[in-house]
Amino acid sequence: MSFESHATSDPSIAPQGQAEPEAPPPQAAPAPEVAVAPIWLQRLSLFVLVLFCVYLGVLVAILPWWTRVWDQNLFIQSHPALSAVLHLGAVRGLISGLGLLDIWIGVSEAVHYRDHRP
Repeated sequence: MSFESHATSDPSIAPQGQAEPEAPPPQAAPAPEVAVAPIWLQRLSLFVLVLFCVYLGVLVAILPWWTRVWDQNLFIQSHPALSAVLHLGAVRGLISGLGLLDIWIGVSEAVHYRDHRP
């Protein structure tokens, strides 16, 4: 076996004067199948999400105005600067607004729900 025949048998080395063979055009890979959860699991997760959003929203909306919890909180009382800010009506309203926003998100998720079928 000669050195020339061995060197030209390697496809990565093209002889001078010849173009390298063209690679085939890239094929589009088939899209992987996406696993879809069963309908009952989708609806259960929606129920848990809506329940969580509404519960948390009601709690956050009412808590700043519940004086027994908000005004007599040992954590808030131990930080005077924080206490001064958290007792402002605007801050209480802002926190209650976040609670109402959370309730709105939960209700919106329930209204705009669509089953994802396989």
